[in-house]
Amino acid sequence: MIQRFDFNLTEDPDENGFQPFMSACILGGDPWEDVRPAIVICPGGGYHCVCEYWEGERLAMAYAAAGFNAIVVNYTTHGGGVYPRQIREVARAFEITREHAEEWHIDPHRIAVCGSSAGGHLAASISTLWNNEKVFTKEEIESRRMRPDATVLSYPVITSGEKRHHGSFKGLTGIDNAADPLWEFLSLEKRVNDDTPPAFLWHCFDDPEVPVENSIYYAEALRDHNIPFELHIYPKGGHGIQLTTQRILRSRSMFPRDYNWHKMSVDWLADVFGL
Repeated sequence: MIQRFDFNLTEDPDENGFQPFMSACILGGDPWEDVRPAIVICPGGGYHCVCEYWEGERLAMAYAAAGFNAIVVNYTTHGGGVYPRQIREVARAFEITREHAEEWHIDPHRIAVCGSSAGGHLAASISTLWNNEKVFTKEEIESRRMRPDATVLSYPVITSGEKRHHGSFKGLTGIDNAADPLWEFLSLEKRVNDDTPPAFLWHCFDDPEVPVENSIYYAEALRDHNIPFELHIYPKGGHGIQLTTQRILRSRSMFPRDYNWHKMSVDWLADVFGL
């Protein structure tokens, strides 16, 4: 049995009148069972919308089937407010999850973040900026309560450089200028540091929206800081292919070849978390 708990992530609605919230999908179980890992999911949408069903609920159900408690973040998008509102919202989702860890039978030291496309940028933002004093207070950083313990990135937006997804950075910042210093600050391959969590990344070589270099740049930055990662690059598939399964018969691959990145991410998380 799965129970759902919704929490507001801000005191007031955003400038669009939307109330950012998180939905926690919590698995039932016997009291003597071991605590579970959890995963906080950031759907994509170019910071112009949140693809909550395709890159939110479907991923939550897949990770729940694998034994994870899953939390989907419905964050502020274009018109509702600009950076740093979005990262503060996902940070609040981590705080709430850890505040309820005992109640929800979650190991507070085994909470990953997962993001797709622009949601991958948000997931990578909390992974690289959780300890940045330009974003969070010294007390918040020292508490480590907003730090993910692992990162899963699906065809993520990472760089604001030549291989950028222009619309995502415009939607996030409200600025239509790639030379703006805020764009450079949010080019996340430059923000990886020694306390960035390990990552699992996957991308398609032929992605026409978010070039594959985005994942490569992030992986290279992790390597430079001696942080473990796993990177899969598939030859075909384009962009936004979620679980790479058919929309109705979800046990069937949408391609002749089964990419199966999700199961590999679960196995990778199990290794990272020592499960």
